[in-house]
Amino acid sequence: MLDETTVPWVEGLTIGQVLARTAHAHGNRDALVFPALGLRQNYADFAAEVDRVARGLVALGIERGQHVAIWATNVPQWVVLQFATARIGAVLVTINPAYRPFELDYVLRQSDSVALFLVDRFKSSDYFAMLAEVCPELAQAEPGRLASERFPRLRWVVSLKGQTPAGAIPWENVARRGDAAGVDIEALGKALQPTDPINIQYTSGTTGFPKAATLSHRNLLYNAYYIGLCQRMTALDRICIPVPFYHCFGCVLGSMCGVVHGAAMIVPAESFDAKATLDAIEQARATVLYGVPTMYIAQLQHESFAARVLTSLRTGVMSGSPCPIEVMKQVVHRMGARELTICYGQTEASPVITQTRCDDPLELRVETVGRPLPGVEVKLVDPATGRELGDNEQGELCARGHVVMLGYYNNPEATAKAIDADGWLHTGDLAVRQSNGYYRITGRIKDMVIRGGENIYPREIEEFLFTHPAIEQASVVGVPDPKYVEELCAWIKLKSGATLTESAVRDFCRAKLAHYKVPRYVKFVDAFPQTVTGKIQKFKIREQMIADLGLAEQATA
Repeated sequence: MLDETTVPWVEGLTIGQVLARTAHAHGNRDALVFPALGLRQNYADFAAEVDRVARGLVALGIERGQHVAIWATNVPQWVVLQFATARIGAVLVTINPAYRPFELDYVLRQSDSVALFLVDRFKSSDYFAMLAEVCPELAQAEPGRLASERFPRLRWVVSLKGQTPAGAIPWENVARRGDAAGVDIEALGKALQPTDPINIQYTSGTTGFPKAATLSHRNLLYNAYYIGLCQRMTALDRICIPVPFYHCFGCVLGSMCGVVHGAAMIVPAESFDAKATLDAIEQARATVLYGVPTMYIAQLQHESFAARVLTSLRTGVMSGSPCPIEVMKQVVHRMGARELTICYGQTEASPVITQTRCDDPLELRVETVGRPLPGVEVKLVDPATGRELGDNEQGELCARGHVVMLGYYNNPEATAKAIDADGWLHTGDLAVRQSNGYYRITGRIKDMVIRGGENIYPREIEEFLFTHPAIEQASVVGVPDPKYVEELCAWIKLKSGATLTESAVRDFCRAKLAHYKVPRYVKFVDAFPQTVTGKIQKFKIREQMIADLGLAEQATA
């Protein structure tokens, strides 16, 4: 059995202090490995590079508490910047690389970011072209002196790779400034507190627009410590991270967990690719594998899977969306990750609340989402009355303890709705607790859709659809999907005399929204199922689409 009673060694420390201790203890061990790029960096060199960039940030004038945004795929600079900002107490704002200009504009304005670090392009996305669309002033700006009416605090734009456009500086320039700055990085680090805000991650909320969940050093370090403990992680482990760094799965369960436990961080590609992930497991001898169910399915179904030698795999995490029980069994038996765990949580909880343990019986690891992490209280309450419920009663899952975020940035009303006066985070998820203390997630009070691990709030898409001149009303729901677990379906009522096609609706969404927010199914209707008070009954839309399309729900924990 795992010993979960000892106080974590990260108690009272900041992220920078934890990295320094790990580098001292495991300096010669692999820290960051990108097999496809031929990059391999040990902890001593990684920590030195982090300090170099941290000094460069100070040279740019970035101060403790200021917000630094990153809009990038899984590139090596992402991880360095994550720890460099933490080293000086700047708050890293993570932006989904799938965002389009519409969403980038919102996040940059709402976050009050003073700097933006971004890649040049990836696949069909031209990031600087999208930035130019929302911030045309950059092209005429002197680097560091950007004056944008929409983004009054934004001063610096830094290109992480590729050609650097006018108004921006290259990544290498930041490091060179650090070499010349002579900044006392140790003195800056000593002034920081574990409870300081250090990370902002955007998550969909009841307003229909992303909310800025603000997390502290302590939030992230404790979560990473216990997630690793539940997997029996040590400095001998090697974590394969095909999940995106902008998400808690990548930057907490992945990079933060690696640094806390001294394990190697192995990154297969800029974004998920089944072949690259399988290659990385083999070439780098990964012992730990992360992914949402969709990723595991893609690897299991890849044409090269049968010939793969994956004997190094031992454990890992399947999370991010409901985990089909049959897929979990295949990962355990066919991929060899016999100590695989399942996590449940949300960004507001740093992110993990419950996790199965690697020494749990298989039935618990495939049929539940585990039990609370040490130091975390969990209760179920009646959503209508707030009455606390017992075993085998369905209620809203609430959590309290070191996992709970500091709050939503610049949104005290939303914070008060999410965290009550007694410190309980109300997740909006329905769950049942078994008599052994393990939980099953049974549904959601809110109608958020989780497509392939991406949280999607239907109201955001509905409000966007309403901007189309031909659309009178729209309702968006999630429907079952064998690959992504859930897909989006939009029911649309057109204005009198208007015409529109399904493909035109998708093209309209695709031009402004992230690809995963584009409805797969579009149905034109004359009316919606409604209650007597006029509220659309989304569960009836979902039921009808399941019947019409012949879809089937998958059994999950």
